[in-house]
Amino acid sequence: MNYSNKLITILGPTAVGKTKFAADLAHKFNGEIISADSRQVYIGMDIGTGKDIADYKVGNQKIPYHLIDVIKPECEFNLYLFTQLFKDSYQKIILRNNLPFLVGGTGMYLSAIIQQYSLKRVDFNSERAKELSYIENDKLISLLEDLNPKLHNTTDLKDRNRLIKAILVAESMGEYDDLNNIHILTLGLFEDREILKERIKKRLLHRLQSGMIEEVEILIEKGVSHDKLRFFGLEYKFISLYLTGELNYNDMRQKLESAIIKFAKRQMTWFRKMEREGVNINWIKNTEVSKAEDLIRSFT
Repeated sequence: MNYSNKLITILGPTAVGKTKFAADLAHKFNGEIISADSRQVYIGMDIGTGKDIADYKVGNQKIPYHLIDVIKPECEFNLYLFTQLFKDSYQKIILRNNLPFLVGGTGMYLSAIIQQYSLKRVDFNSERAKELSYIENDKLISLLEDLNPKLHNTTDLKDRNRLIKAILVAESMGEYDDLNNIHILTLGLFEDREILKERIKKRLLHRLQSGMIEEVEILIEKGVSHDKLRFFGLEYKFISLYLTGELNYNDMRQKLESAIIKFAKRQMTWFRKMEREGVNINWIKNTEVSKAEDLIRSFT
């Protein structure tokens, strides 16, 4: 079968079961998985980001995956780099006549491909960056909100450097020129809210018992700062606060659990926004593999 110019996207909130679901489908359709996760790109951040590498093995076959473990945590990764690495991985998969699956929950990364953002390389030391550095914070916030009225990552509004970078990135966006011929089928995994909450709670407990705190300690030993850990958010942020004595263990676990549940809600808000903007998402549960298979057969 010729999969040229085809892409299956599987999106959904955290803990909904995207990786295993995608791996089963990739096994069925001779596919390879491209991760759309803003933290799984980092080497050594395994438990906290939920890489779940074991899920990529189906039967005796290891499903090939891309954009996992590609950069050290001390380095900066951004949307532009993601789109470049995506294009590279996509072309290689197509040349092998395999079916590419884009899988993840990072809304901006998914939108960049599905909604065909065009991103030029952003020079953060440009004359424009210098101009912005002289502007007051309130005016910078207004400028960013004008550029992106549906701003998802409000943390950019709290840090001046991130605010300027966000403006430079937003100013670089336009229409895609080299990926607009890709035909995309988007599957969205969902689960009842209370069931998802329970999954989040159980998964967090399992990760804490499986060495997630020790993973963060190793990152610190390797030179990753607490500021960078807090930039990564969620697991890394709250464990950093625990390790520096700003939170006790129980408070860390409870606050982290609450933050992950809120994060899952924000992910769904982003996906609903994509739908309002014209993206067709076929919502199914992770038990409905046969329904997904029928959709893929009709699409390919």
